[in-house]
Parts: sequence; C-alpha cells; structure tokens
Amino acid sequence: MRTGQKLKATGRVTLAEAGEAGERFEHRGRGAVSNQTGRYERHTRDPFDDGWSTIEDDAAPLETILMDETAKTIITFNNSPDINFDRSINPYRGCEHGCIYCFARPTHAWSGLSAGLDFESRLFRKSNAPELLVKELSRPAYVPKPIALGMNTDAYQPVERQQRLTRQLLQILSDHNHPVSLLTKSALIQRDIDLLAPMAEKGIVRVGVSITTLDRKLARKMEPRAATPERRLETVRALSQAGIPVSVMTAPIIPGLTDHEIEALLDASAAHGATGAGYVVLRLPYEIKDLFHEWLVQHVPDRAARVINLIREMRGGKDYDPRWFERGRGRGAMADLISQRFQKAAARNGLSGRRPELRTDLFRPRVTPEGQYLLGL
Repeated sequence: MRTGQKLKATGRVTLAEAGEAGERFEHRGRGAVSNQTGRYERHTRDPFDDGWSTIEDDAAPLETILMDETAKTIITFNNSPDINFDRSINPYRGCEHGCIYCFARPTHAWSGLSAGLDFESRLFRKSNAPELLVKELSRPAYVPKPIALGMNTDAYQPVERQQRLTRQLLQILSDHNHPVSLLTKSALIQRDIDLLAPMAEKGIVRVGVSITTLDRKLARKMEPRAATPERRLETVRALSQAGIPVSVMTAPIIPGLTDHEIEALLDASAAHGATGAGYVVLRLPYEIKDLFHEWLVQHVPDRAARVINLIREMRGGKDYDPRWFERGRGRGAMADLISQRFQKAAARNGLSGRRPELRTDLFRPRVTPEGQYLLGL
C-alpha cells in the first residue's frame, strides 16, 4: 500500500481520484487514519511496501499519553469579528474524542506533532490552570466578560474524568460570579450540574451541546470517543431539567453526508429541552483537508467524491475559504439551502430566539482581609 496523492485543489473530483487518496491504516477507536508529519517539520514520513508485507499488518493499539504543560497565561483573547466571544480557556491541548473534522487539529503542529493520530493520542494538560485563573481574575485592570470554556478542544474529554481541571476552573468562576459558556460533546458535563445549576440561577452560565448526527454508526466512525448521539440528547435533557440554558450546535454540517439530518436533529433537540441552536459548515484548513479526504475514502468511499465536490462548490472551488463570515457558512446554492432549511427548522421548534446576555455585574474577586484569594475548591 502506498501513500495516496493529494486531491486536486480545484475542479471536480471523481470517485477514482478520491479512491487513490489516503492511507489504509485504521486504529480502532481513533478518528484519523494517518499520522501526517506536522507542517513545520523539515522531514516527512511516508509508509511504503518494502516487499515484506509489513505495511499490510494490522495497526497496533494506540495508547493515549497525557503530558503536563506549564502555561504562562490561561485566558486567551481574540478579536475575530465572526466569533461571539472575545476570551476563552482551554485546559487541554489535543482531544481524545478524535473527531476527524476538528478545526483544532492543526494546532498540534506547533509542538512538532501531527494533526492526525498525535492530536487525539498525545494530549497536554495545563496543570497550573486553576492558579493562573485566580491570578488573572485578580488583576486590578481586569474587566469581566463571558469566558468560553473548552472552545478549542473539549473541556470534558475523557481525561477530565480523572484530572478534574475543568471542574476546578468552574468552581473558581462560580466563586467569582464570573460568566461562562461551555460547549461539549460529552455526557460528563452532567457531573458538574451541582455547580452549573446555581450559576444558571444567577444568569452567569449557558451550555452548548454539539450534535452532528443522529446516526450512531456514523458518529462512531466520525467522533469515535465522544458520547453517542443518544447520550448527548440525554445530556441536553438533564441540563434543561436542572434549569441550565442549553443550545445545540449542529457543527459541523457536512454537505452530502449529514446535511439531510438538519430537521431531525433540531426536532430531537427541541424535544429534549434545548432552547437554542446554531450551526457551522465543515471547515478544512491546513492539514484537516488531507485527513478528512483520507477518512472519507476509508469509511464512506461511495460518497467521498460527492462530499468533496459539494464542499468545494461552497468554497469557490477550494477546500477552504478563510475569510471572516465565509469560513463558517460557505456561499452558493448549497450554502443558501442549508441556511434556509436550518432557519425554518429552528423557528418551527422555537430555537431561533435571541439568547439573553450573561450577567457581568455580579463579578467579584474572592479576597480575604489578608488579601488572599479563596479558591473554594
């Protein structure tokens, strides 16, 4: 088996061309089917058949490795005009959920690692995150605005069950009455309802649950270590019943693969208590393009060429358009159809109303008479 060629950057892709792309390696429970060299590395590695047939052997089990990272700051600020928050916290880098489409995959290249299998098996924890958060919230010049927790990589990915970094950060934010929004694919967030419910009563928290498909088999291939669609809907219900505002993000919508589920997804979300909904069309920047092409050929070869062609039709003939507001929606007939269908289904289910702003006026640093900050952990 040889490494496949990259698909043509423009023009329509045929089934035969799509079939030549990608390496046929599959690790059970992992999303990526290759471990391409990071884009900043000087040398690349390509598997080839040396005549001993070893390349045809089954892939060995891939162990998850968790490494400590000493962060210098924990709140990351952005000024992107098409993002509805200006600051975020990510207690982990890399994500074991292994979602093949994850827009955060290319960030692993900064550490000399691959956006492929490395991203979902070589993880970093910011072990000093709680201390940094207290320090940053205590700055005299700090002005509170909602913090988006876990927007780059899921703050409730499997390692959080033991690490409890996210819970510690939530506790600090709760102690300071600081507004926060969360987005997750994990049912583990239910563990923290005891923190989230009182914060919801104060109007300082809201949650988004990402549901990309109701097809359990497809989800297992596309998001191998995330909660099943059923569990995510159960999580929506549990949060809603606890009085926590919860929206559903159908992100990403993949034309030719999941777009037919828009109405069913929003119907199910509303039935389980969601009060809002949003979507993002699949984005394929940097290494994600090749990783996603490989995944299509490996798991849905009969639809690979059609999906790639539809994506390019929405991106002006390219795999990705990085321009503000274009990157999450696309353009053209297909993009317009997705937008219209989503808006109609959301309105029919009462999911299109404007969400109330999170309160910032309750924020207060927790300070003792001696000037010590109370963590409340």
